[in-house]
Amino acid sequence: MKLAIGGDHAGFPMKGPVIELLKAKGHEVTDYGTHSLDPVDFPDIAAKVCAAVRSGEAERGILVCGTGVGAAIAANKNPGIRAAVCHDVFSAHQCVEHDDVNLLALGAWIVGIKVAEEIIDAFLKAEFSTDPDFRRRVQKLHALEVWAAEEVLKDRKS
Repeated sequence: MKLAIGGDHAGFPMKGPVIELLKAKGHEVTDYGTHSLDPVDFPDIAAKVCAAVRSGEAERGILVCGTGVGAAIAANKNPGIRAAVCHDVFSAHQCVEHDDVNLLALGAWIVGIKVAEEIIDAFLKAEFSTDPDFRRRVQKLHALEVWAAEEVLKDRKS
């Protein structure tokens, strides 16, 4: 699978080992930074990873920051991105199966590398359900994005 990965300075120590795990499992990984422990703003990294997912360069994205929360918030500001913070295996597969999540946010301060590996494996192996209820709900998420964009345009015109 083609994957986009990124992280801020808090996620940097975990990002390298995650990339190595992914490559060892045969995934094609593009690293969008950061490449050091120097402070960086996580929304900048999230924007790059989200752009890769939205364009189709990557099938899914992974962001690693301190808790995963900031990364998920930043990612969810991007149309077409459905990001979830997952610190357990159940949530990691469930979010894809029921909500068609395409970006996983991990907290390097919360989980160790072994748990992160299990979470990532569950996330990448999961597939969006064909159940009409889940499909309908994800369509409603898309409709919310469209509505929000229209509201922003209205606000700009007034």
